[in-house]
Amino acid sequence: MRPIYGIALTLLLAAPVSAPAFAVEPDAPQALISRSDAIRIAVQTRLAEKFTATTELKKDEKGALVEYYAVPQQKLLWVDENGLTDRGKQVIAEIEKADDYGLRASDYALPDMTGFDAGASDAADKLAAAEIEISHAVLDYAHDARGGRINPTSLSKNLDPTLVLPKPLEVIESISYRSDPGAYLRSFQPQHPQFELLRKKLIELRGGGADAPKAEEVAVNMPSGPLLKFGVADPQVALLRTRLDVPDGPNPELYDEAVLEAVKQFQAEHNTTPDGVVGPSTRRLLNKPHLRNMGSPDQINAILLNMERHRWLPADQGSFYVTVNIPEFTLRVMKDDEPVHTTRVVVGKPNTPTPVFSNEMKTVVFGPYWNVPNSIKVEEIRPYVRPSGGFFFGGGGWNTQIFQRQNLRIKYGGREVDPNSVDWNRVDIRSLHLYQPPGPQNVLGKVKFMFPNKHDVYMHDTPQKHLFANQVRAESHGCMRVQNPDQLAAVIMEHDKGWSRARTQSSMDTAYDQHVALGRPIPVYITYFTLKVNEDGSITNYRDLYGHDSRMSAALLSGRTQFAERDDQIVTQSIPQRQRTRGGNPFEEMLSRF
Repeated sequence: MRPIYGIALTLLLAAPVSAPAFAVEPDAPQALISRSDAIRIAVQTRLAEKFTATTELKKDEKGALVEYYAVPQQKLLWVDENGLTDRGKQVIAEIEKADDYGLRASDYALPDMTGFDAGASDAADKLAAAEIEISHAVLDYAHDARGGRINPTSLSKNLDPTLVLPKPLEVIESISYRSDPGAYLRSFQPQHPQFELLRKKLIELRGGGADAPKAEEVAVNMPSGPLLKFGVADPQVALLRTRLDVPDGPNPELYDEAVLEAVKQFQAEHNTTPDGVVGPSTRRLLNKPHLRNMGSPDQINAILLNMERHRWLPADQGSFYVTVNIPEFTLRVMKDDEPVHTTRVVVGKPNTPTPVFSNEMKTVVFGPYWNVPNSIKVEEIRPYVRPSGGFFFGGGGWNTQIFQRQNLRIKYGGREVDPNSVDWNRVDIRSLHLYQPPGPQNVLGKVKFMFPNKHDVYMHDTPQKHLFANQVRAESHGCMRVQNPDQLAAVIMEHDKGWSRARTQSSMDTAYDQHVALGRPIPVYITYFTLKVNEDGSITNYRDLYGHDSRMSAALLSGRTQFAERDDQIVTQSIPQRQRTRGGNPFEEMLSRF
């Protein structure tokens, strides 16, 4: 069929607009091809061209479009023989509002249909190009709105959210039958109440708030035309000078350094790449109403970063879930989007950060054992037991007194082992099972809340209650210590098991390694929000404990998705001395910080 399509398309493009439909070839039956069919054939022809994209996303998008448009009699989505359809205009208008949602409208290539002539010989080809371009923009927008702009784990191994990115074919098939394609595209944006508050604040700080000065009317319209860049002389440069209030030089039509700096500043203020080149996307921005930027660049950037983090959460977080905001040192139990329990937490130190991820709480353990992880065995216990200074204690000649003092036990092959009988100079400490049985000395306290994950972190009680009085509570090895674990346990057990508070408290006080499996797993979201917009419109900021803001900012502003920085290169602020755990024994201090 491809040769027939080619002949038909050539004949159609050569025919005048008023020409009637024609036969596909001289000897064929009187099967006719319409102008819409010709556009669809042109779309298929373009999609059949050699594809050079290098990213998996672009390959998936191309494959989805090939599959969609390959279906016989598949309808066009955005154009017809006369140009853009209402659906096409709706979806373009939605994409052009991307900046209001923390994205960049300039990231999505859209066709410039100014001056389109439906009677031109190349009309079908231009319409096919526009159809494909808009379809790609739709797929890119949906992908970005759900958190696909950057790969969090490439920035840090401790940024490990579960992203659920839309499948390109499902997006294009779903939008094809939606009566309001703009609303469907908008549905990919986070629906969380805080995201909406951030979005409104972003618009306000960019000068678009209800109480802000009204936008000025655009006095100069930049029509479509050639690329304007440094060194070019063109009559439109004079218009550009007027639009950006750049004084005329010796030659008003010359794109000189003054124009270049003004364009770069304009692009930066509108959150697009400041390359100084005026193309179709920059022209669209120039033709929007002037907006006075009412917020500082740093404040706007902070809002954009935190809007992006909302894309890392599922669209539906569930009717009942637990969330921890690391920079806020706060845990909340949420029911129907309202907090039913709020408490303080201690999170990981800057060099042992609490990871950002999502999982499901499946078990509550009353009177838990503490099984010492390998990292602490190697980095904390072995150097203490086998000191480099050569000071030896205990029956075996090693510094083993801490095992008795902290009630730490050792098992090997399922059998209890006396720490004084171990040759600590030769043994691989990772082969030993080190644990602390339930009791008043246990570093996990009376209860722990388990949501199995590869980071091996969870929430638990702690005997170190004094730490909750600190303003900065970054003191653990990564797990989250809960200030009021009895209240958290009561809320969870009442929700899942129907337990009374008295029954929960009894387990807290008397249980010994009691594992209670939850009937329904409870979603747990460990988040990293450094800025919050309050209901009254005010802003609360939290310190960037682990340097994630700088990583994300560099990745988003540069447009790179593989920006990476090792965690050991983080420059972190020190914890004030008065907030550090007191005591001269480094191993005991380690235990207090677990």
